[in-house]
Amino acid sequence: MEQFYLDFQPKLDFVNGKVIGMEALIRWRHPDLGIIPPLQFIPLAEESGLILRIGEWVLQKACQQNKEWLDEGFPPLRVSVNLSTKQLVEPNFVSKVKAILEETQLDPNLLELEVTESVFADVEDAANTLEEIRELGVHISIDDFGTGYSSLNYIKHLPVDMLKIDASFIRDIHENEESKAIVKAVLTLADTLGMKVLAEGIERKEQLKVLNEDGCKFGQGFLFSRPLSKDDFERFIKEGGYG
Repeated sequence: MEQFYLDFQPKLDFVNGKVIGMEALIRWRHPDLGIIPPLQFIPLAEESGLILRIGEWVLQKACQQNKEWLDEGFPPLRVSVNLSTKQLVEPNFVSKVKAILEETQLDPNLLELEVTESVFADVEDAANTLEEIRELGVHISIDDFGTGYSSLNYIKHLPVDMLKIDASFIRDIHENEESKAIVKAVLTLADTLGMKVLAEGIERKEQLKVLNEDGCKFGQGFLFSRPLSKDDFERFIKEGGYG
Protein backbone atom coordinates (compact mmCIF):
# COMPACT_ATOMS: atom_id res chain seq x y z
CA MET A 1 0.00 0.00 0.00
CA GLU A 2 3.03 2.28 0.20
CA GLN A 3 2.48 3.47 -3.39
CA PHE A 4 -1.00 4.81 -2.59
CA TYR A 5 -1.77 8.24 -1.17
CA LEU A 6 -4.80 10.46 -0.67
CA ASP A 7 -5.81 13.78 -2.18
CA PHE A 8 -8.66 15.82 -0.71
CA GLN A 9 -11.26 17.80 -2.65
CA PRO A 10 -12.99 20.51 -0.60
CA LYS A 11 -16.77 20.58 -0.24
CA LEU A 12 -18.23 24.02 0.32
CA ASP A 13 -21.24 25.89 1.53
CA PHE A 14 -20.87 28.29 -1.39
CA VAL A 15 -23.47 30.71 -0.07
CA ASN A 16 -21.02 31.89 2.58
CA GLY A 17 -17.80 30.48 1.11
CA LYS A 18 -17.11 28.11 4.01
CA VAL A 19 -15.52 24.69 3.67
CA ILE A 20 -17.81 22.06 5.21
CA GLY A 21 -15.76 18.98 4.47
CA MET A 22 -13.58 17.14 1.99
CA GLU A 23 -13.72 14.01 -0.13
CA ALA A 24 -10.77 11.65 0.27
CA LEU A 25 -9.62 10.41 -3.14
CA ILE A 26 -7.11 7.60 -3.60
CA ARG A 27 -4.13 8.03 -5.93
CA TRP A 28 -1.51 5.52 -7.10
CA ARG A 29 2.07 6.64 -7.67
CA HIS A 30 3.70 3.75 -9.56
CA PRO A 31 7.54 3.73 -9.49
CA ASP A 32 7.77 3.08 -13.24
CA LEU A 33 4.45 4.22 -14.71
CA GLY A 34 3.98 7.38 -12.66
CA ILE A 35 0.54 8.47 -11.49
CA ILE A 36 -2.13 5.94 -12.48
CA PRO A 37 -5.69 7.36 -12.52
CA PRO A 38 -8.30 5.67 -10.28
CA LEU A 39 -10.47 4.95 -13.32
CA GLN A 40 -7.74 2.59 -14.50
CA PHE A 41 -6.94 0.69 -11.32
CA ILE A 42 -10.20 0.70 -9.31
CA PRO A 43 -12.09 -1.57 -11.79
CA LEU A 44 -9.15 -4.01 -11.70
CA ALA A 45 -9.15 -3.89 -7.90
CA GLU A 46 -12.89 -4.62 -7.92
CA GLU A 47 -12.43 -7.64 -10.18
CA SER A 48 -9.53 -9.07 -8.19
CA GLY A 49 -11.03 -8.49 -4.76
CA LEU A 50 -8.18 -6.17 -3.75
CA ILE A 51 -10.76 -3.40 -3.38
CA LEU A 52 -11.47 -4.68 0.14
CA ARG A 53 -7.90 -4.04 1.31
CA ILE A 54 -7.69 -0.77 -0.61
CA GLY A 55 -11.04 0.44 0.69
CA GLU A 56 -10.11 -0.33 4.27
CA TRP A 57 -6.78 1.47 3.80
CA VAL A 58 -8.52 4.58 2.44
CA LEU A 59 -11.01 4.61 5.30
CA GLN A 60 -8.30 4.24 7.92
CA LYS A 61 -6.02 6.89 6.37
CA ALA A 62 -8.85 9.37 5.85
CA CYS A 63 -9.98 9.08 9.47
CA GLN A 64 -6.40 9.27 10.73
CA GLN A 65 -5.66 12.38 8.68
CA ASN A 66 -8.85 14.12 9.75
CA LYS A 67 -8.05 13.45 13.41
CA GLU A 68 -4.52 14.80 12.92
CA TRP A 69 -5.92 18.00 11.45
CA LEU A 70 -8.26 18.38 14.41
CA ASP A 71 -5.40 17.85 16.85
CA GLU A 72 -3.38 20.49 14.99
CA GLY A 73 -6.16 23.05 15.50
CA PHE A 74 -7.89 22.96 12.13
CA PRO A 75 -11.68 23.44 12.21
CA PRO A 76 -13.80 20.27 12.47
CA LEU A 77 -14.64 19.10 8.95
CA ARG A 78 -16.39 15.96 7.75
CA VAL A 79 -14.25 13.69 5.57
CA SER A 80 -16.09 11.53 3.05
CA VAL A 81 -14.95 8.17 1.70
CA ASN A 82 -16.38 6.24 -1.24
CA LEU A 83 -17.54 2.70 -0.52
CA SER A 84 -17.38 -0.24 -2.88
CA THR A 85 -20.32 -2.60 -3.20
CA LYS A 86 -17.98 -5.42 -2.17
CA GLN A 87 -17.23 -3.64 1.12
CA LEU A 88 -20.92 -3.41 1.96
CA VAL A 89 -21.42 -7.17 1.57
CA GLU A 90 -18.55 -7.99 3.93
CA PRO A 91 -20.13 -9.67 6.99
CA ASN A 92 -17.95 -7.70 9.41
CA PHE A 93 -17.86 -4.37 7.61
CA VAL A 94 -19.75 -2.39 10.27
CA SER A 95 -17.36 -3.76 12.90
CA LYS A 96 -14.42 -2.60 10.78
CA VAL A 97 -15.81 0.93 10.55
CA LYS A 98 -16.34 1.00 14.31
CA ALA A 99 -12.82 -0.33 14.95
CA ILE A 100 -11.23 2.28 12.68
CA LEU A 101 -13.13 5.08 14.41
CA GLU A 102 -12.01 3.78 17.80
CA GLU A 103 -8.42 3.33 16.65
CA THR A 104 -8.14 6.82 15.14
CA GLN A 105 -10.35 8.40 17.86
CA LEU A 106 -12.24 10.34 15.22
CA ASP A 107 -15.71 11.58 16.14
CA PRO A 108 -18.12 9.49 13.97
CA ASN A 109 -19.97 12.70 13.11
CA LEU A 110 -16.87 13.78 11.17
CA LEU A 111 -16.99 10.78 8.82
CA GLU A 112 -19.27 10.39 5.81
CA LEU A 113 -19.50 7.26 3.68
CA GLU A 114 -20.57 7.65 0.06
CA VAL A 115 -22.39 4.94 -1.88
CA THR A 116 -23.84 4.95 -5.39
CA GLU A 117 -27.49 4.26 -6.10
CA SER A 118 -26.61 0.90 -7.67
CA VAL A 119 -25.81 -0.65 -4.27
CA PHE A 120 -29.50 -0.72 -3.43
CA ALA A 121 -30.13 -2.90 -6.46
CA ASP A 122 -26.98 -5.01 -6.09
CA VAL A 123 -26.87 -5.56 -2.31
CA GLU A 124 -29.89 -7.13 -0.67
CA ASP A 125 -29.26 -5.76 2.82
CA ALA A 126 -27.58 -2.49 1.82
CA ALA A 127 -30.12 -0.31 3.62
CA ASN A 128 -29.84 -2.36 6.82
CA THR A 129 -26.04 -2.22 6.75
CA LEU A 130 -26.07 1.53 6.17
CA GLU A 131 -28.56 1.96 9.02
CA GLU A 132 -26.15 0.14 11.34
CA ILE A 133 -23.34 2.43 10.21
CA ARG A 134 -25.54 5.46 10.72
CA GLU A 135 -26.32 4.31 14.26
CA LEU A 136 -22.59 4.68 14.97
CA GLY A 137 -23.02 8.41 14.23
CA VAL A 138 -21.51 8.24 10.73
CA HIS A 139 -23.19 10.18 7.90
CA ILE A 140 -24.30 8.52 4.65
CA SER A 141 -24.57 10.12 1.21
CA ILE A 142 -25.63 8.86 -2.21
CA ASP A 143 -23.00 9.72 -4.82
CA ASP A 144 -23.79 10.41 -8.50
CA PHE A 145 -27.47 10.73 -7.63
CA GLY A 146 -29.82 10.59 -10.61
CA THR A 147 -27.82 8.18 -12.78
CA GLY A 148 -28.17 4.71 -11.35
CA TYR A 149 -31.70 3.68 -10.38
CA SER A 150 -35.00 3.46 -12.23
CA SER A 151 -37.41 4.21 -9.37
CA LEU A 152 -37.43 6.94 -6.76
CA ASN A 153 -39.78 4.97 -4.52
CA TYR A 154 -36.82 3.36 -2.75
CA ILE A 155 -35.31 6.56 -1.43
CA LYS A 156 -37.91 7.38 1.21
CA HIS A 157 -36.89 4.25 3.11
CA LEU A 158 -33.14 4.87 3.06
CA PRO A 159 -30.87 5.93 5.94
CA VAL A 160 -29.32 8.78 3.96
CA ASP A 161 -28.23 12.27 5.02
CA MET A 162 -27.17 13.79 1.70
CA LEU A 163 -27.79 13.42 -2.04
CA LYS A 164 -24.90 14.34 -4.33
CA ILE A 165 -26.32 15.40 -7.70
CA ASP A 166 -24.27 13.88 -10.49
CA ALA A 167 -22.01 16.24 -12.45
CA SER A 168 -23.77 15.31 -15.71
CA PHE A 169 -26.78 17.38 -14.58
CA ILE A 170 -24.65 20.30 -13.43
CA ARG A 171 -22.52 20.47 -16.59
CA ASP A 172 -25.24 22.14 -18.67
CA ILE A 173 -27.62 23.38 -15.98
CA HIS A 174 -27.08 26.99 -17.09
CA GLU A 175 -28.26 26.26 -20.66
CA ASN A 176 -30.44 23.13 -20.48
CA GLU A 177 -33.94 23.40 -19.05
CA GLU A 178 -34.22 19.63 -18.54
CA SER A 179 -31.10 19.52 -16.37
CA LYS A 180 -32.32 22.53 -14.42
CA ALA A 181 -35.71 20.88 -13.86
CA ILE A 182 -34.08 17.66 -12.64
CA VAL A 183 -31.91 19.53 -10.14
CA LYS A 184 -34.91 21.48 -8.85
CA ALA A 185 -36.85 18.24 -8.46
CA VAL A 186 -34.00 16.66 -6.47
CA LEU A 187 -33.82 19.72 -4.22
CA THR A 188 -37.58 19.52 -3.57
CA LEU A 189 -37.40 15.77 -2.94
CA ALA A 190 -34.49 16.12 -0.54
CA ASP A 191 -36.15 18.95 1.35
CA THR A 192 -39.29 16.87 1.78
CA LEU A 193 -37.29 13.90 3.09
CA GLY A 194 -35.07 16.00 5.37
CA MET A 195 -31.91 15.41 3.34
CA LYS A 196 -29.24 17.84 2.20
CA VAL A 197 -28.11 18.22 -1.42
CA LEU A 198 -24.61 18.76 -2.78
CA ALA A 199 -23.91 19.53 -6.44
CA GLU A 200 -20.91 17.77 -7.96
CA GLY A 201 -18.69 19.01 -10.77
CA ILE A 202 -19.27 22.75 -10.50
CA GLU A 203 -16.83 24.35 -12.94
CA ARG A 204 -18.41 27.60 -14.12
CA LYS A 205 -19.84 30.67 -12.43
CA GLU A 206 -22.93 30.36 -14.63
CA GLN A 207 -23.64 26.96 -13.10
CA LEU A 208 -23.15 28.34 -9.61
CA LYS A 209 -25.55 31.20 -10.33
CA VAL A 210 -28.35 28.81 -11.34
CA LEU A 211 -27.72 26.57 -8.33
CA ASN A 212 -27.92 29.58 -6.04
CA GLU A 213 -31.18 30.65 -7.63
CA ASP A 214 -32.61 27.15 -7.22
CA GLY A 215 -31.73 27.02 -3.53
CA CYS A 216 -28.78 24.63 -3.61
CA LYS A 217 -26.05 25.74 -1.20
CA PHE A 218 -23.51 22.91 -1.06
CA GLY A 219 -21.10 21.90 -3.81
CA GLN A 220 -17.71 20.75 -4.97
CA GLY A 221 -15.87 21.13 -8.25
CA PHE A 222 -12.98 22.77 -10.07
CA LEU A 223 -14.56 26.23 -9.73
CA PHE A 224 -13.74 26.01 -6.03
CA SER A 225 -10.79 23.65 -6.03
CA ARG A 226 -9.30 20.59 -7.68
CA PRO A 227 -8.37 17.65 -5.44
CA LEU A 228 -5.48 18.81 -3.26
CA SER A 229 -2.53 17.18 -1.60
CA LYS A 230 -2.43 17.19 2.20
CA ASP A 231 -0.20 20.29 2.28
CA ASP A 232 -2.22 22.16 -0.36
CA PHE A 233 -5.47 21.36 1.44
CA GLU A 234 -4.04 22.79 4.64
CA ARG A 235 -3.09 25.98 2.76
CA PHE A 236 -6.59 26.13 1.25
CA ILE A 237 -8.13 26.05 4.74
CA LYS A 238 -5.67 28.56 6.19
CA GLU A 239 -6.34 30.98 3.36
CA GLY A 240 -10.06 30.84 4.01
CA GLY A 241 -11.13 28.54 1.20
CA TYR A 242 -13.23 29.79 -1.70
CA GLY A 243 -14.70 33.24 -1.92
